[in-house]
Amino acid sequence: MRAVKFHETGGSDVLRVEDVPTPTPGPDEVLVQVAAAGVNPVDTYSRRGNREPPAFPMTPGADLAGVVESVGANVTAFSEGDRVFGTGLGRTQQGTYAEYAVARPDQLARLPDGVSYAEGAAVALVGVTAWRALVDHANLDPAETCLIHGGSGGVGHVAVQIADAAGATVLATANEEYGRSLPNLGADVVLDYERDDLADAVVEAGRPDVILDHRLDEYLDFDAAVAAQGARLVGIGNTTTAAGFSDITAARRAELTVSLMSMFNTPDISAVLGRLARLLSAGRLAPEVSRTYDLDEAGAAQDAVLNDSVFGKLVITP
Repeated sequence: MRAVKFHETGGSDVLRVEDVPTPTPGPDEVLVQVAAAGVNPVDTYSRRGNREPPAFPMTPGADLAGVVESVGANVTAFSEGDRVFGTGLGRTQQGTYAEYAVARPDQLARLPDGVSYAEGAAVALVGVTAWRALVDHANLDPAETCLIHGGSGGVGHVAVQIADAAGATVLATANEEYGRSLPNLGADVVLDYERDDLADAVVEAGRPDVILDHRLDEYLDFDAAVAAQGARLVGIGNTTTAAGFSDITAARRAELTVSLMSMFNTPDISAVLGRLARLLSAGRLAPEVSRTYDLDEAGAAQDAVLNDSVFGKLVITP
């Protein structure tokens, strides 16, 4: 099979497509013929040296969608020919930028009919992230107001739809161009994040009870200033390694609760994917696939996910 590999850390030019043996699933594993693999910033961490890969050479990629090729002797949840999507790979095991990938059953769920493989791969990691942040950590209530920073991004545009499906009032920030599409996804109020009076605009729209923040190092003080009393802030990312309150008073005033999370700590990824599948089937969730790449363009895809402004997700189709 063909797979993207890197033998050392470095720039995107260390990624190479190689012919390697098709893996054999262990007794508790599933072999998936990969039709699509999502592209996420986390896919670049090991390659850039920010995290130690489990082995060299390494195949990056956390997300996949495709067809079950074979299953191990102990696997009962899936069978050959099942359409599946999944996430959580590429960290302690080989990833998904390949024609075939081995996954555990708890990393997979059935992909509903009518949902494309590209959409399945696009929604997996970001969908689990958004669900855990809003439902598990923030316990978002239908009567509440939810602020989603970066509402047009990978996690953001899915979080908007999940918050809307939950019945919450959804505030989202985005640039002017991408923001025009967010009301179609369920955003009640869309605010240009470049406006000088953004904090005032959020407060005028309604102080949020729940805040989803993907750039804690930039917005933590902002979040505290606009939060409703008893608000819950869930942090899912940052652009620098340091983040903190320059003035703790606002956070204390709001009695703000801050939760930090990583999708890879999800106790049962399969269960969350199953809930996302129900939203997909019901038409309540529709991931946006912005661009697709083939395996030979994996380096360009990783450069784009780090550097380009994108509405939705990037996907590799082996």
